Amino acid sequence: LYTAPDSCKGRCQEPYSREDECHCDAACESHHNCCQDYYAHCQPEGFSRSQDAITDEDLLQLSEQLYSLDHNKAHPSDITINPQYQASPDETDDQEDRSPEPLYGYVNEGLFSKPTYASFIKLLDNYQRSTGREEEVTAEELREQDSFLKEVMKTELMRQLFAFLHQKKRYSSEQEFLADLKEMWFGLYSRAEGEQDSRGWSRLSPGEVKKGRVSGFHNWIRFYLLEKRGQVNYFSHNFNGP
Repeated sequence: LYTAPDSCKGRCQEPYSREDECHCDAACESHHNCCQDYYAHCQPEGFSRSQDAITDEDLLQLSEQLYSLDHNKAHPSDITINPQYQASPDETDDQEDRSPEPLYGYVNEGLFSKPTYASFIKLLDNYQRSTGREEEVTAEELREQDSFLKEVMKTELMRQLFAFLHQKKRYSSEQEFLADLKEMWFGLYSRAEGEQDSRGWSRLSPGEVKKGRVSGFHNWIRFYLLEKRGQVNYFSHNFNGP
């Protein structure tokens, strides 16, 4: 059926396309590019536990959509690693360096000039690595958090994620979604001795140390930068993952 290109009639929650004259997705309000009749046709109604339920199939489809929309990611030509020695199970705790060369053979550092990468890297020195020691949050660090959130929300991936949650009536506005996201990523909680010493972000990305052992360190950019500065020594690997 024909739909007028300047109307939201029949187009509510339609995926964003830069070719459209105006837009009807959930993020159009914050980007100020909704069609004039957006509120007449697409005003969200109340949450319905049955109609707005999120199924496993929904999550599977969403994850595939988000993966395909990640145009910002590094590609195989951007990174070369040199895994070298694969340790056996009984060798993983012996603290012996069996890989004389760095793990990273090449990284296209041009990636780091992209806004999301650049704002991410600024966050890496903001956190206390050791659990049990209270975090101090400065005004500059708060600005860096907001800057990173602002940049990631410009990506098609995050716009689609918000559109999905908005359609399922989990969030009525992008501001509400961002507030939750900021709390989940950067909000403080205690992991030792009752101190406000940890965040989801510091556990996953910069690397967190608990009782002398690394308990979370899952970001390739962080690993590369530390290895480049001589602060990480790659010994070996024990699993040939994807």
